[in-house]
Amino acid sequence: MDGVSGAGNDIAVEFEDCLPAMAGKLGGKGLIRELCNGFELLMDRERRVITLESLRRNSPLLGLGELTDDDLACMLREGDVDGDGFLSQIEFCVLMFRLSPGLMDESRACFEHALVAESVRRRS
Repeated sequence: MDGVSGAGNDIAVEFEDCLPAMAGKLGGKGLIRELCNGFELLMDRERRVITLESLRRNSPLLGLGELTDDDLACMLREGDVDGDGFLSQIEFCVLMFRLSPGLMDESRACFEHALVAESVRRRS
């Protein structure tokens, strides 16, 4: 389990990094499909993005009801690559990968393996 502290608050949210297990069970396409389902659960239905209000309204569905507005706003800022104040589907998926140490380690290992294989291929 990993702990994540809220934006300067005394609250700590404990979570288990399940994405590597999900990726192993569902495969890459299945994992992306599940992340997209999670995005749809959290998004504002009219805007088709995750907003602070939609996150506030829907985060309790994921067991995150104790998070403050500051915590939620911090989550939005962390993933908001284009600076529009919202999370698009791609920003949400990228954020979920970035927040998964297990997936990042596996991705890094696969990338390093591919680099070594390519280096060996070029030498032969």
